Amino acid sequence: MRIYCTSERHANGGPGEFILARTEDALSSLTTAYRGRVQVIYLDPPFGTGDTFHIKIGSGKKQLRLPAYADDMEEGAYLTWMRGVLSGARDLLCESGSLYLHIDYRMSAKLRLLLDELFGPENFMNEIVWCYKSGGRSTRYYPRKHDTILFYRKSARVFFDIYAVGRPRGPEKRNHMKRYIDEEGRVCFSIRSAGKLYTYYEDTPVFPSDVWDDIEHLQQKDNERVGYATQKPEALLNRVILASSRPGDLVCDLFSGSGTTAAAASKLGRRFLVADASPFSLYTLRARQLKAMSAHSFLEGDHELVLRYPADETPAAFSAKQVTARGKRMLSIEEAGFTPAYPLVYAAVGTVSGEQFSPSAVDCRPKLPLQLPVDGLDRPVAQIVDAMGRTAFFTIDG
Repeated sequence: MRIYCTSERHANGGPGEFILARTEDALSSLTTAYRGRVQVIYLDPPFGTGDTFHIKIGSGKKQLRLPAYADDMEEGAYLTWMRGVLSGARDLLCESGSLYLHIDYRMSAKLRLLLDELFGPENFMNEIVWCYKSGGRSTRYYPRKHDTILFYRKSARVFFDIYAVGRPRGPEKRNHMKRYIDEEGRVCFSIRSAGKLYTYYEDTPVFPSDVWDDIEHLQQKDNERVGYATQKPEALLNRVILASSRPGDLVCDLFSGSGTTAAAASKLGRRFLVADASPFSLYTLRARQLKAMSAHSFLEGDHELVLRYPADETPAAFSAKQVTARGKRMLSIEEAGFTPAYPLVYAAVGTVSGEQFSPSAVDCRPKLPLQLPVDGLDRPVAQIVDAMGRTAFFTIDG
């Protein structure tokens, strides 16, 4: 029998929460629950390109390329929308919190003025330039090879730890420095400037400036890639999160996309709160987090992943039966899908309480027929998700 759920609770994959909703709709509930509790917010909104971006599912001849989101809002409407987003983001931040707004040349000047208005020009921290080498090679103008990240604090009480993102100087000689070995056998470098002698050791930290040219854009065959358009590298989010939060702090992203913010936050021991309007973002994050965090079931601490979404009433076909295989009770799914038909991208079995589904076994790359264990489940429930993000739940008769 078909039933309807509006959330999932996984034992692993967090600690964090994903909300499937338009940013402005998500903010209306988030500001009530999380006002003044978020340490750092990273936003990578549409850039005003006028393009439609896609997600790639599968590989080879069976690969699907589906539209993920359209970046086609008229400029006036876009700026009005972003005013609401940035105002809500400011409400979420705690007094020591900060905001990183990732944008490009199209809207950076206009959004800088908007941020000055909402946060105050005195709370501007940096205009970070992220330089990369990938992309087109225009001959009509200088090739555009950077994005801008506008960095603002909530107040003068901001937390910022540049030592957390420093790197050892290393053995490379720089700036005509003299290299020598000191009396303790340590490699060091020295330079005299304005009558003063400056000495640096190999392990002396070097801090990033506001030009980030040491983080590469993701390449086509990079292992991090999940098929989501405009995906950002984890190294970029690592720097943001490490410099502007502490372990256990809450990190927020209102345009979750490929799930990079959640991935970086959970690996660095932070909690995450993310939202996106695209169902592709939901199942990309789910698969990414479950794959990365499966080992955490053996570790102490909270690793719970909560996913929230509207109930999906799209008609679905489902046929399954319980069987015994190698002495274990299994659910054998023979038929599952929606109309029109798209490949399944996720299947799970578990239990339901109210409208919350708690999976006990999952498959992020299901192929029918599929068997999932149901030992220990008195009233098993099956979940299926297809490549369009359509979701259905079914109770299983004994």
